[in-house]
Amino acid sequence: MKPNLHILAAALAAALIAPTPALAQASFVNGITLPGSLLDLSGGNSANTGRVGYFSDIYFDRQRNEWWGLSDRGPGGGTIDYDTRMQRFSLDVNSVTGAISNFQVQQTIVFKEGGLALNGLAPNPANTLGRAFDPEGLVVLPKSGNFLVSDEYGTSLKEFARSGNQVRTYVMPDNLKPKVSADINYNANAATLTSGREGNRGLEGLAVSPDGNFAYAMLQNGTIQDGYNKTTGTRGQYTRIVKFDTATGLAVAQYAYKLESSGQGRGISSLVALGGERFMVLERNNRGIGAGATLASPDKNVFLIDLSTASDVSGINLPASGALPAGFTAAVKGSKLVDLDANTLAALGNKSPEKWEGLAVGPRLQDGSFMMLAGTDNDYSVTQNGSNVQFDVYFRFTDADPYATSIHCPIDSVVGCFRNDDNTISATPGADYSLLPGVLHAYKVSEAALGGYTAPVPEPESYALMLLGLATIGTIIRRRRV
Repeated sequence: MKPNLHILAAALAAALIAPTPALAQASFVNGITLPGSLLDLSGGNSANTGRVGYFSDIYFDRQRNEWWGLSDRGPGGGTIDYDTRMQRFSLDVNSVTGAISNFQVQQTIVFKEGGLALNGLAPNPANTLGRAFDPEGLVVLPKSGNFLVSDEYGTSLKEFARSGNQVRTYVMPDNLKPKVSADINYNANAATLTSGREGNRGLEGLAVSPDGNFAYAMLQNGTIQDGYNKTTGTRGQYTRIVKFDTATGLAVAQYAYKLESSGQGRGISSLVALGGERFMVLERNNRGIGAGATLASPDKNVFLIDLSTASDVSGINLPASGALPAGFTAAVKGSKLVDLDANTLAALGNKSPEKWEGLAVGPRLQDGSFMMLAGTDNDYSVTQNGSNVQFDVYFRFTDADPYATSIHCPIDSVVGCFRNDDNTISATPGADYSLLPGVLHAYKVSEAALGGYTAPVPEPESYALMLLGLATIGTIIRRRRV
């Protein structure tokens, strides 16, 4: 009997991404909280113009030794004109332990198209994107140094020069475009849409291959036709990873990824390339401390996956649950690398934040391992009521349920505030209350635990050594000529 090569390949892929038990977990090093009131360097001085948006995504640019943090569509949740942006920040990393400290915003870049800022307002009219933009995933393209950013409104994938000016938009597969019958509708809710991405659950994760030839964009959840139930409002258990050729901007394949479950608002938040067809995926539910979240049973994990044996599912709909149709194979999902809820900070009352959304492999440490950074999106610590009136949300993290007892204040003010639990007028939030901070966790992870790691660009010291080597060769050649 001839061996089934497909099964053998799948088994090999599974073995490659399933490290030994001793290496299966990354180890927590430390965490820091960042003030919810911190302003960026855009010149704005209010929640809607300058408050730092932590962290829809995080990217570490090895070639330039730069950290980048992506903000999303702004504090208005799509109801205000907000200049979308990202932050270059510095972070001290202990080269032995991987411990982090001293977060500082160094640069703020506003995304622009034709000289005008892309904004966080929902598309209007609903059949065209215009300048509407909801950034969720970020990478630096190795070949050009340009930024590639994924967007939930489109969904779309846009490339920007280092200045923040848009230079190109990738071509989106038709099955991802939100439609009501045959008509594009970027604002319709899931119950109205007949196909395409679900509202506010578009391209959430983004990664780039080490050689820069391919970008991988991942939907937070599957499309409407991938098992969404309009009667119950439940989502299918699969989502999609879309592979793009960075030279042409065209999609060349789509792969199925199976979530742990479809309940509790579960979806993916980040995708990180490790080399070859291997990735980390941050998968989470909507539980934990947030501006409106349910506190109970948070569940946020990082998994290792492999696409080398996954089938192209561009031409089929994915089932709500169970196995894919005969002849199709989903991404191989390996071991859990990190449980983001396992280690909490005293500053948050040892409670887990709701929205872990940023993930990056950081610098190599002295022992050959890597620092890995995870970050939260704090939604600017702002919420809106049914009339789109904004409020700053102040928490007392020592409370059993900080959101239930939070104090809501008119945006950028502490006058006319009220308690969330009974809507009664309250005193100004005291010293034991604060806006929801951004949170960063540092982890130490071995190269073996990652199943190997290939950086998109040379690390700074390797790059410097390469330049030194070229200079030395040049000197030898010149001497021989003399």
